[in-house]
Amino acid sequence: MPRETHDNSDARREIADGANRYLGRPVELLTDRERAVFRRHLARRAITRDSNRTFDETLTSGQRLADKVAEFGGSWTFIMIFALVLALWVVSNLLATARAFDPYPFIFLNLILSMLAAVQAPVIMMSQNRHSVKDRVDAAHDYEVNLKAEIEIMALHDKLDQMRDIELKSFVEKQQQQIDLLTALLVHQNK
Repeated sequence: MPRETHDNSDARREIADGANRYLGRPVELLTDRERAVFRRHLARRAITRDSNRTFDETLTSGQRLADKVAEFGGSWTFIMIFALVLALWVVSNLLATARAFDPYPFIFLNLILSMLAAVQAPVIMMSQNRHSVKDRVDAAHDYEVNLKAEIEIMALHDKLDQMRDIELKSFVEKQQQQIDLLTALLVHQNK
């Protein structure tokens, strides 16, 4: 049998054993993500990665622009600049009275504000939707890391238990040898 096929069947068997032992379910009920975690565990490969960098590398320029608009539109800098522009608009139109380009009740200002809200709201929603997708990617990655950590900890416990069992057997054997020697000495002294 070719070594690669033998290695694959060994890996499948180890994944099946691990699934039953550590997760308490048969390998058929594991998700693809859980199988991948077991494969990485068996190969002793790290599972961590910078999911934020990976996610950010896939963004289009429009998505990056939407994120920047949302970032600026939700900042105190935007609020202060916007309040200052509104105050200047209102004051300049009130002071200009007859020559005002947008006299009270500021209908043109209302139109601009409505258009700004109509454009800004969907852009911010696009950015929020993308951030929720990013959060789901982060949560999925966290699950994989936590699952692998749990498996590694359980495997370490198994190894420690095996070491303890070996040491206890060795201790019992040495103790039995000492008892046999003491018994032989007592028998020899009583003769």
